[in-house]
Amino acid sequence: MSFKTDDGQAGAVGGRPRSAGGGRPDDADSQAGEATIRVRLLLFGAAREAAATDEAVLDLGERATAREAFERVLDAYPDLRRFRSSLLVAVNQEYARDLEVELKDGDEIALFPPVSGGSGERDAPAEDAGSAAHAGDDAQDFFELTTEPIDVGEVARRVVPRRCGATVTLDGYAREWTNGRRTLHLVYEAYDPMALAEMRRLGEEARRRFDIEHIGIVHRTGRTDIGETSVVIAVSAPHRRAAFEACEWAIRELKRTVPIWKKEFYEDGSVWVEGDAASEHLRSGATVEGDWLNNARKD
Repeated sequence: MSFKTDDGQAGAVGGRPRSAGGGRPDDADSQAGEATIRVRLLLFGAAREAAATDEAVLDLGERATAREAFERVLDAYPDLRRFRSSLLVAVNQEYARDLEVELKDGDEIALFPPVSGGSGERDAPAEDAGSAAHAGDDAQDFFELTTEPIDVGEVARRVVPRRCGATVTLDGYAREWTNGRRTLHLVYEAYDPMALAEMRRLGEEARRRFDIEHIGIVHRTGRTDIGETSVVIAVSAPHRRAAFEACEWAIRELKRTVPIWKKEFYEDGSVWVEGDAASEHLRSGATVEGDWLNNARKD
């Protein structure tokens, strides 16, 4: 198995190209004549920094499994081994609960630490916050990512149809002090397509669980300064109790399953923050197969 970075160069560990099997520097030529598949590897958050790359191309043997790819990536990027007990694996933008799944040519595999936040998508530019249409019957669900400052009021009005009696809005913003340590700013990083798919799944699940009309979520990515909003969740419902319950459930699940990571910058350094899912996962001793995720989604 061989590695190439997104610019077509051989992937390097410590400055030297290296095979995933830990043998010759690049064994691709030795596999000539063998059927191979090409898989795109993505790394995020602290795993990206440890590997010193965010993307590579893997040449694997035919019928290779996600487990084989995972083990060989650890061989090629040994600094990732410190995350081994907590690294999560996604195949084609879905959590891999079974690492014995066979990979196909053109598949995408992602490795990352447990998530610490959530996100959504912007299919089209938001309408003017002052538009009277937001208060009409055209309200709808939406899930968005943005690198721009979030207008909390505008987000809330987008889920309000005339037939609803309550809208509950959660405004999560960057705080200055955490455990006695002063934070200068935050940086959020997302696995965009998978994050959006997870957000849509949360929206569908919220509708099944609660008597709500609409739910909308907007999450900031990139740099977020102190006091700026990082995430907004707005829920409309005929009655306030369902809206409160759905909003609380949505932020909890978002932080457990949506692939977004937060890095806090201090006066004396920076650190990637592990969210609730990470703590639960590490306490339980769950394996990389994704048992933590299955357990997290149980009632």
